[in-house]
Amino acid sequence: MTVLTSDTTPSIELFVMTTYFSRLDVQLQEELKKTAEAILASGKGILAVDETNEGIGKLLKNVGLENTENNRRRYRELLFTTPDLAEHISAVILYDETVYQTTGDGTPFIELLNKLNIIPGIKVDKDVTALFLSEDEMTTQGLDDLGKRCAAYKKQGCRFAKWRCPVKIGLNTPSVRAINDTATILARYASICQSEGLVPIVEPDVLLDGDHDIERAQKVTEVVLAAVYKALNDHHVFLEGTLLKPNMVTPGQGCTKKSTPKKIAIATRTALLRGVPAAVPGIAFLSGGQTEEEATMNLNEINKVQGKKPWILTFSYGRALQASVWQTWAGKDENLVKAQKELLKRTKANGLASLGNYKAGTAISAAGDETNYSANYKY
Repeated sequence: MTVLTSDTTPSIELFVMTTYFSRLDVQLQEELKKTAEAILASGKGILAVDETNEGIGKLLKNVGLENTENNRRRYRELLFTTPDLAEHISAVILYDETVYQTTGDGTPFIELLNKLNIIPGIKVDKDVTALFLSEDEMTTQGLDDLGKRCAAYKKQGCRFAKWRCPVKIGLNTPSVRAINDTATILARYASICQSEGLVPIVEPDVLLDGDHDIERAQKVTEVVLAAVYKALNDHHVFLEGTLLKPNMVTPGQGCTKKSTPKKIAIATRTALLRGVPAAVPGIAFLSGGQTEEEATMNLNEINKVQGKKPWILTFSYGRALQASVWQTWAGKDENLVKAQKELLKRTKANGLASLGNYKAGTAISAAGDETNYSANYKY
């Protein structure tokens, strides 16, 4: 701004925005950082068991069971009581109901997980709704009472949280408005989580839905990540106490031009290097509807790409760890042990892949090559 003084000599008056803001208490910073690093233990990843009651109800129906609280509990107990689960699983993402459930003998699930040295976390978004006046884009709900809910979950023993914002690729999407909405919501969520002592897992999910090629997927992923980390910085989020849960960069499900795991790996690592600060300790990929074997192979190749890798790269899978479990269990108690062995096959395979040591086809599982894709997927 130019200001004229009394002697008519122009002078320049500079207006500088203040850079002062309150920071997290140092002790809280250390707690968040310690939890994030523990989740990133070498050769381990995250088991996502955060389906809503409606979501798991569809899976129960497929095996001939009613969607009751007890059946939901039975299935989750199958997972959490799997022998040696902690060998390749460092953390589990729970749904609200699961936080308060127990095993058949009355042991709280969170107590069981803690005994196994598996860190319990919680899904805190309240699913998506239409983004008004957009081309079928979405926004995610749940900020209004998030602080209160985070405090309650922390009291119950949860140490981290997860919030998913899906992003659609179409002819004219994602729009700038949808990208900015995603970024702002994830930043606000992360800030609230950290204020209550929970490590936020930030999940911008660029969906498989569509016929776009891998080049388009890479560009959209880069733009979304840049917007998300700009917003996280604007909201003063402590990056060392966060994790990122992004999509891998793959062609759309309807694209006729398929990509090799190596090409997916290079595109994914390039997008991450262009958008994710080195201060972020680790990245745990979502599987996004890939087959169990695809998710493992792609993770393995991502870890084998030569060049800079400032973060630990691991997995946070739901469907890609459990498709074979559901098929083998089929709702029958007599299949429980066999189903648990299927879970161990996939956790071990992905543990190896997180180190770049998985050999293709060595983890033969019941549904390893069956698609997990579902259009407009909801957890």
